[in-house]
Amino acid sequence: MDTTRLDLNLLVTLEALLVEQNVTRAASRLHLSQPAVSAQLSRLRDLFDDPLLIPAQRGMTPTAKALELLDPLRQALDQVRATVSRHSDFDHERASLTVVIACTDYLQVALVQPLVLRLRKLAPGVRVALRSLDIPQLEAQMARGEVDLALMTQSAAAPRLRTRHLFDERYVLIGRHGHPGLRESITVAQFAQLEHVIVSLRGGDFVTPVDDVLATLGHRRNVVLSASSFLFLPEIVSQSDFVALVPQRLVRDRTSQLQIVECPFPVEGFEVGMVWHERNHTHNGQRWVREALIAASN
Repeated sequence: MDTTRLDLNLLVTLEALLVEQNVTRAASRLHLSQPAVSAQLSRLRDLFDDPLLIPAQRGMTPTAKALELLDPLRQALDQVRATVSRHSDFDHERASLTVVIACTDYLQVALVQPLVLRLRKLAPGVRVALRSLDIPQLEAQMARGEVDLALMTQSAAAPRLRTRHLFDERYVLIGRHGHPGLRESITVAQFAQLEHVIVSLRGGDFVTPVDDVLATLGHRRNVVLSASSFLFLPEIVSQSDFVALVPQRLVRDRTSQLQIVECPFPVEGFEVGMVWHERNHTHNGQRWVREALIAASN
């Protein structure tokens, strides 16, 4: 590639085209005419010696090379934007801002709660509105401005949404203090015999992937209660001889109420990240909140 022909504006246009996958929408986003964006796309095709975007039934489809370019292109342009526009432009102590966050009830407790407490100290004019996470509708909700941030597994996000990894979560086994069958060195057989409470997000199931792992070890878990939310588990476990596998962050501040031990066999955890739309990416207030969320997740 002849970099002497490289124009930063062309790269900004390429980013918009790859995100929108539609010349008209990219032109609207860039505040340019459609013919101007089409002309820039033609220059980009010559520059990269690749079609980059090819016509599809709805909009355009990026080529393999275009998909490879998107992430490094975004990172490079983000560095330029960060140099030009610093976070100091957002006066968090005086600003008024409402941020709508979509997430599960577990993440409301594990992540949003420390975020809100942090905001009350640092940015008292920033309000947070919570709503349920609807992954199939998320991209459309964000495009309409109905959701600003989502807390979820990054791999479940639509490809055109922005993502940032926050932390990796793992499961621990909880029971009440003084539980007759719960101890630090519990065996797999002893684990299976305990009275378990599980979470079925769709409701009514009495098996989870944990039971598949147990089956390979030759055991079957004694499940006595299927709940629809993790938030229900610590309270009922603390008042009974039930036990439950729960995300660690849900109970890390409840050691005075609960006995927390390691599961006697490996249980796959999950990643938690934040997801946002391009429309909010360069907004100084939204960007400041995202950084506050990163700090709250540590």
